[in-house]
Amino acid sequence: VQLQASGGGLVQAGDSLRLSCVSSGRTFSRYVMGWFRQAPGKEREFVAGIIWGSGGTYYADSVKGRFTISRDNAKNTVYLQMNSLKPEDTAVYYCVADSSTRVKLVERGYDYWGQGTQVTVSS
Repeated sequence: VQLQASGGGLVQAGDSLRLSCVSSGRTFSRYVMGWFRQAPGKEREFVAGIIWGSGGTYYADSVKGRFTISRDNAKNTVYLQMNSLKPEDTAVYYCVADSSTRVKLVERGYDYWGQGTQVTVSS
């Protein structure tokens, strides 16, 4: 499975961005996709996840109400709509995928990782 993330950039606080992640290669009957992020000097953390079949979504408390994860089955693409961005959202965002039916909140729960896309929010 290959994951190609895009959509990062430099924005001001309060602005919006939409990240995209296209999945290609091996497919699974059941899988989850999601996003992690890593800020400078900090550990990588879970941001949001979606169960591909049911569409069930999960969010870190820090982004609830501001970020929305969604998927497009036809395009094998997962999106992360980020609104009301804050400087503390600045990080490299990684797209992840795994052949399971549960969204996991830890890195080791995901076998496939994209290359990361930088999001920088200025104050």
